[in-house]
Amino acid sequence: MMPLAEAPVARFRASVEGVTGPLGVRWLALAVSGGPDSMAMLALAVTAFPGQVAAATVDHRLRTANADEAAMVAAWCAGAGVPHATLVVDQPHDPRENLHDWARRQRYRLLEHWAIETGAHLLATAHHADDQAETFLMRAARGSGVAGLAGIRARQLVGGGGLDLIRPLLGWRRHELHSIAVAHAIPFVDDPSNADGRFDRAQFRGMLATTPLLDPAQIARATEHVAEADAALRAMERWLWTIRKVMPVGVEDPDDQIWLNLADLPRELKRRLARAAISHVREVTGITRPDFSDATNIEPLLDALEAGKSATQAGILATPKADIWRFAEAPPRRSH
Repeated sequence: MMPLAEAPVARFRASVEGVTGPLGVRWLALAVSGGPDSMAMLALAVTAFPGQVAAATVDHRLRTANADEAAMVAAWCAGAGVPHATLVVDQPHDPRENLHDWARRQRYRLLEHWAIETGAHLLATAHHADDQAETFLMRAARGSGVAGLAGIRARQLVGGGGLDLIRPLLGWRRHELHSIAVAHAIPFVDDPSNADGRFDRAQFRGMLATTPLLDPAQIARATEHVAEADAALRAMERWLWTIRKVMPVGVEDPDDQIWLNLADLPRELKRRLARAAISHVREVTGITRPDFSDATNIEPLLDALEAGKSATQAGILATPKADIWRFAEAPPRRSH
């Protein structure tokens, strides 16, 4: 690899430290797919934090080229003296499940486990401003609320609380990272699915590329403002969670059920507390399917509850009784 210029290296170092704050970098784990974005991040990280970096590539076993791409990353890491692991997905894809959602969940499961095993306190992905803009537009088109429109978070606590997932490149553009890879002869591959019009993200990527009025950098900046608003609302949500939970008399095992008094709250706070209750009951009862996240649409559920009707979401049955909403695991469906 040709030596990287000091300017992008210093910028990358500042980008990482801007996300981690006083946490700093002791051991940085990198998710490297082999694309130009992640390969540029790998080269920048090795130069910015010498001796403090490890990398992993996930082989989803969806394309025959996956193994070759992982081998390419492994070879580059070997030449740079960077520890590398190839993580192979060992769970079959359920055809009823969205392929991208399944792949994402498998990828993060493997990466988080690997990063913790290596002793890393930080796991970095190469998401950048263009990814952020695409995510914002995709979620806006689906009618997402504040939490969804906040987009890709710069920092998240994962892995049971012992690992920070960071995205230090959210202030960088795709073309900047591609230029670094090309200029310094860093090998990379282009995933053909990135240009496959059958996928929503590829369609929005094409829209951004052909619509000058849609500036990815400005859209990404807008998500930062939404994320700040979301953080403020999350703080209020945590406070309300402590004072609005109620405990009916005679309940023997309350941990797998949640009752919330939502009287006189605006819909956004009802939405957030309902999400929190659903997530809590799913975690306690071990429900993992269907997927449920901040981007999941729960508007029909809220409509039903506000109308005094029970409804089911992500395996959880929500039942209203006046201003008290109860959340518990949904009973199994009857077979006929």
